[in-house]
Amino acid sequence: MASNTHDALAFEAINYKLLLIGIGIVIIGFILMSGGGSGDPEVFDAEEIFSARRITVAPIVCLIGYVFVIYAIMRKPREEA
Repeated sequence: MASNTHDALAFEAINYKLLLIGIGIVIIGFILMSGGGSGDPEVFDAEEIFSARRITVAPIVCLIGYVFVIYAIMRKPREEA
């Protein structure tokens, strides 16, 4: 009974690079969503909390990042001829 060991990684190097880029894009999206707090708990600034950056741009950036990550996972290696 021969042991069939396969030392290959799950992905190629390009998949790992794309995965890291996608994770970076998601992190940027979450950074764009952060903030808007006030030092005084009695003050509520709706303009700052519900800004277009936090409500529209940041979720779109996160979604693009997640699509990038899914593509990096699903991308098949090129067949060598």
